[in-house]
Amino acid sequence: MKRLVEIRSYALKPGSASEFHSLVKATAIPMLHEWGMEVVAFGPSGHDPDAYFLVRAYDNLADLESQQEAFYSSEPWLTGPRDAIVSRIESYLSTVLWLSEESIADLRRSNAADRG
Repeated sequence: MKRLVEIRSYALKPGSASEFHSLVKATAIPMLHEWGMEVVAFGPSGHDPDAYFLVRAYDNLADLESQQEAFYSSEPWLTGPRDAIVSRIESYLSTVLWLSEESIADLRRSNAADRG
């Protein structure tokens, strides 16, 4: 079975990556899990000190859209860490692709060290 994987790449404001990672790790990732989103991998990019990535898996495009709409319009996100996180982002780009469950598991394992 294939899953739709979203790779979100963030261009962060210069010098904010460490704070951004701390905020994402401590607040956003636990919230995404509470909302039932499957976070595959996240962390600082290896190519640019002001770049960051978040990888999530969904059943299909409709699942991605409904989960993200519910989460990003929720009171806990809007009144919680949203401003602190978004204020450190210059821009972001999302790309989606289909991957097998095995590829997703490998992506998760291969990037586990970046979560620290």
